Amino acid sequence: MSSGLLSRSTSPSSDSEWSKKENKVFEEALAYYGESAPNLWEKVASAMGGTKSAEEVRRHFQILVDDVNSIEHGRIPFPKYKTQGFWT
Repeated sequence: MSSGLLSRSTSPSSDSEWSKKENKVFEEALAYYGESAPNLWEKVASAMGGTKSAEEVRRHFQILVDDVNSIEHGRIPFPKYKTQGFWT
């Protein structure tokens, strides 16, 4: 994995890494329900088909928030993504 958001895609107290598919379902469920939805973590965990608990989902979200804050405050460099298109 690369640095930044992806390198911290496991929760500190969890033994399992989040797959690309799990991250995608997590993102889609979070976007669908919105951050202010009641019982958000339970809903997102349910949408993930039981592969992660509500607590694992909540910790994963917090890790991502912490990573974004670190990037925005210059504590870690902005990830360099490979892009395609005429500008590369």
